[in-house]
Amino acid sequence: MRGRYADQGGLFSYIAPDERVPTNHPLRKVRELVRDVLSDLNRSLGRLYASEGRPSIPPEQC
Repeated sequence: MRGRYADQGGLFSYIAPDERVPTNHPLRKVRELVRDVLSDLNRSLGRLYASEGRPSIPPEQC
């Protein structure tokens, strides 16, 4: 059984990094690409997890 990612960004920082990085910074485009690739990979890997049992810790939280 696969666990779910719970965003906890508000617990550790009062200023989000997105607010500090310029909108035209090249890493923003890289970030979008990485998110798309990981989203596709996440769907593929999700099928490998059992549908019963204890939830796992999502890779994003490791």
